[in-house]
Amino acid sequence: MAQIYLVRHGQASFGNQNYDQLSELGKEQAQHLGRWWAARDLTVSRVVTGKLHRHIQTARAAIACLHGIAEDRLNVADWECDPDFNEYNHHEVLAKHVPAFDDPAEVKRFLLTTPNGKQAFQDIFAQAITRWMSGQFDHEYSETWTSFRQRCITALERQIHHPDTAKNIVIFTSGGTISAICQHVLGFPDAKFSELNWSLVNSAVTRLHLQPPSEGKPARLALAYLNNFSHLEQLNLPKHITYV
Repeated sequence: MAQIYLVRHGQASFGNQNYDQLSELGKEQAQHLGRWWAARDLTVSRVVTGKLHRHIQTARAAIACLHGIAEDRLNVADWECDPDFNEYNHHEVLAKHVPAFDDPAEVKRFLLTTPNGKQAFQDIFAQAITRWMSGQFDHEYSETWTSFRQRCITALERQIHHPDTAKNIVIFTSGGTISAICQHVLGFPDAKFSELNWSLVNSAVTRLHLQPPSEGKPARLALAYLNNFSHLEQLNLPKHITYV
């Protein structure tokens, strides 16, 4: 039985002009994950990343620590980069609902000046997700909810039916992608997507058991665990547990 590990990227640069870069803490989170795996003798058969910088940076930091080497000594030639594991365009989804939030500086100002700003922003973002998922405004988005969900499933299916058998497949991706895949595996309704997405911790791991297809039977997936961030909890440092 193969295992698929879905890793959410480390903390990115929320509120900056370029979100798609790990913060210093984000890199530390990925390194802690790699050391956690090393302590448990995890053998990685295949490394897959989305195409975003934060995916690749998280992969490099985690896998280097897993092997106990510097990042510049990594052999990444066999890694796979699949853009279908990319996140949905969260900036576009938010800005279509609140046009002022097209400017990241305005988002930062809102968070800093609004009472209970984090919760208020989360409520607004949930509304933006609901608008996107409704299908009523599909013409306004570069990628619809239905298209995003299907591309995530298609990317997962490619790994399930990959010609090279692998025991442990590690995929570095984003929270929305992981949430869409979990919805596919567990069959929960669209309304729960946003709730799960908000709960996923940076560098947390979701693990799927994969029973490959055999004797005419299709491949079977089962959720082993969801949003595991034990590698951060053991530090007993609350600041290391982040969600952006």
